[in-house]
Amino acid sequence: MARTGDPLTAGNPEDCLISPPSSGATVNTTRISFVAAPALIGAYGVARLIDRTSRFGWTFGHLLMLAGLVLFALVIVGLRRAAPGRTATAFAGIGLIGLAASIAQIGIDIVVGLLARDAADKEHMFDQIQQVPGVMPVVYTIVPILFYVGLLGLTVVAAVVNPRVVPWWTPVLILAGTVAAAASLDYIPAAGVLYVLALTSPAVRRPHRATHAIA
Repeated sequence: MARTGDPLTAGNPEDCLISPPSSGATVNTTRISFVAAPALIGAYGVARLIDRTSRFGWTFGHLLMLAGLVLFALVIVGLRRAAPGRTATAFAGIGLIGLAASIAQIGIDIVVGLLARDAADKEHMFDQIQQVPGVMPVVYTIVPILFYVGLLGLTVVAAVVNPRVVPWWTPVLILAGTVAAAASLDYIPAAGVLYVLALTSPAVRRPHRATHAIA
């Protein structure tokens, strides 16, 4: 994805979460992603509740989800800047691996939705794809979960080492949103709201140096 705006950090990369824009006309894409990414996930949940059967509804909703997931890559990188240390780096890596699997899943959903003639054909195509060895655990059942594990772990570390930027309630709300989405896909809009509330504070607070690092 093309990026606009300032680099994530100014000077020492461990000094801050997101550097402020150098001018009022500069757009800090990473800062915006902290709100836009979860908002797009929530919008997908709303679109899914309204229309999950038509080709347009399926494609539109999944495109919203895809955009949100892509922006979450910037969120993970930004949170990593707030939490120096190998533990934070490990959680960021875990999160990005799970995110890549989630993006692959949504990509498959979009392609199948566009190619399938009807609901039965869509189901048949999904069955064929999921019967390919390794596809289920890598794209659907196991690896995508690492995104949520990495995101939660990263926010916990960031809240410990840089509480002036990432407050304690950020990981709490991330956990609550993840539990809501896991309980039912119908709760994805609520999960999106919880994620927005969790990540708004890191997006708007002035960056500060981390108090310490977790090795």
